[in-house]
Amino acid sequence: MFIIFLRFSEHRAKAAELMAAHNAWLSRGFDAGLFLLAGSLQPNAGGAILAQGTDRVMIEALVAEDPFVGEGVVTAEIHEISPGRVDARLAFLKG
Repeated sequence: MFIIFLRFSEHRAKAAELMAAHNAWLSRGFDAGLFLLAGSLQPNAGGAILAQGTDRVMIEALVAEDPFVGEGVVTAEIHEISPGRVDARLAFLKG
């Protein structure tokens, strides 16, 4: 499982012009079953994604395809997590 932080850079002003492409990229991740959750980092610091179902190489390649990453609007941090203890409602994450 991965948590991906997309933190705004000094080029965040370009976000508006790339938002449709970024949202299309997010939709592809959800449609592929890789993204489980996506949302904004508060206060207005960027975004975060919870992903699973693939390996780190594939996640890195997928993140590189994000227009926000490609255009330097955000910097991406990918953190891999091996769930050891989960609430019963999230047992599927333990895989």
